[in-house]
Amino acid sequence: MDNTKTVKQRIRDGDVVVALRVFFDYDRGQLEDALGKGTYDLIYVDGQHGAFTDERLVEFSGMVHELGLPVQFRIPHTRHTYLIGRYLDMGLSAILVPEVVEQETVAEAIAYTYYPQMGRRSWGGAARRGQEQWAGSVDRLEYAAWWNDTVVLAIQLESVAAITRAGQLIRPGVDYVAFGPNDLLFNLEGHPNFPLQSVDDCMRNVAEQLQGTGVRLGMAVTTTPEEREPYLKMGITVFQEAPRS
Repeated sequence: MDNTKTVKQRIRDGDVVVALRVFFDYDRGQLEDALGKGTYDLIYVDGQHGAFTDERLVEFSGMVHELGLPVQFRIPHTRHTYLIGRYLDMGLSAILVPEVVEQETVAEAIAYTYYPQMGRRSWGGAARRGQEQWAGSVDRLEYAAWWNDTVVLAIQLESVAAITRAGQLIRPGVDYVAFGPNDLLFNLEGHPNFPLQSVDDCMRNVAEQLQGTGVRLGMAVTTTPEEREPYLKMGITVFQEAPRS
């Protein structure tokens, strides 16, 4: 692992990146124990299917940051992309947008993830990551440039419509697309005439659509290291892992 590169750079370079998937109720001891059993690049928490409060989001992000890792957060709903800037102000470093189908969703996610002139994220937030580099006097333009080169934005594809449109959904600012196999299976079962009849076929199809774009592929469900070889051959390089027992 090259520790001089940000997670964003490693994803873009096609390095294998692994997120440890935990729950918001983890305390520092549980996190340290889980991190000690593997090698991880970031912590992932799910705001779509799990309960959280704003206060816990700030507290949790700060705790993980003290341990030297960024936090990725799956936002509660596809239509909540307008709140991404607010979530990031609470100390997050990476965002995953679920159930993406429309180009407008991607455009809005980019707008509220990045500062101008790449996006339109509003300035502010005492819990924002990275401010300590400026020793109490944050230079607005320097921080914005650093942030735009650091934040990770991913979108999750979970339907035949999304698979079909994958190439159209990609634009500058999206670092990787993640697959949600369970909801994708529901959708495939509802489209028996769709030419791609398995999740693996859908993954390969998207890999072909994104070839040459620099946008990487990831999994939005946990896998073990032993399970990843077939996915690596498809071009998937971003993974999630559950805490090891």
